[in-house]
Amino acid sequence: MNFPTARMVPVNGIDLAVYEAGHGGIPIVLAHGWPELAYSWRYQMPALVAQGYHVIAPDQRGYGLSTKPAEVEAYDIHHLTGDHVALLDALDIERAIYVGHDWGAIVVWHHALLHPERVLGVANLSVPFWPREPADPIAFWEKMLGPDFYIVHFNRQPGVAAAAFDRHPEQFLRNMYRTKQWLSASANAGEPNGHSIIRLADEAVETGEPLLSEADLAVFVAAFKQGGFAAPCHWYQNFTRNWATTEQVEQRVRQPALMIYGQYDMVRQADMSAYVPDLEVHTLPCGHWIQQEQPEATNRLLLDWLERRMRPLV
Repeated sequence: MNFPTARMVPVNGIDLAVYEAGHGGIPIVLAHGWPELAYSWRYQMPALVAQGYHVIAPDQRGYGLSTKPAEVEAYDIHHLTGDHVALLDALDIERAIYVGHDWGAIVVWHHALLHPERVLGVANLSVPFWPREPADPIAFWEKMLGPDFYIVHFNRQPGVAAAAFDRHPEQFLRNMYRTKQWLSASANAGEPNGHSIIRLADEAVETGEPLLSEADLAVFVAAFKQGGFAAPCHWYQNFTRNWATTEQVEQRVRQPALMIYGQYDMVRQADMSAYVPDLEVHTLPCGHWIQQEQPEATNRLLLDWLERRMRPLV
């Protein structure tokens, strides 16, 4: 696939590898999740450009060719959304439409809260808007789901999972990127825990089907072999810091929003109507990797919403 070549853009004290196409069109920023890359949007970029959009897909902080600070706190939500503010500034763009998947969706929801003047609208995949919890989320998840819940594990045993992924990146990524059958089985068995997610680096998964071609898998493997998994895992280690530093932030997304779920995704759907009043929701018959497993259906939903709700605002 003819994916754009990255250019390095200085933002917010770091350099982001930014992949662009469709210069001069309506700006739309694509925010990938964990463990992904800007390349995760390879099916969306041509479709968006064909409809007149200026597509901007960065390898987010800690990923791909972008800078990977060593400090855990360098990956809190203020740094992550600050990167997007600075990226718009660097590209001389006042406001953009944002699309996020997985952790990228969390960043986009918070970007709409923290920097609403820079966000025209949001379209997110997999992860719904979760309002700020009344207590430290890590402590809550540890109490409710135990110390082996994978997010708790990442926080209470920092570095252990990342080291396992670094030892066998191809095995881990091959196991992670599976179709809806594997994700459905995972959901039926409950949320993944720290030990089971580490096993994905050491054991072959036989359920479901591989999602990626060997050529596409090689792109992800090469990037994570070079950059490692420590920085991406640092995103998870900021849940408590993010919670503590957003106490005064109003939990209401006022921009038009699109939400796309995967029917077999392990991430649960949520009623967001009290927090995201201008919301349209769809579900596709796929697992967690929505835009890669159902690219044509994702593109149809996204482009339809963009034409109806976003283009009249530009």
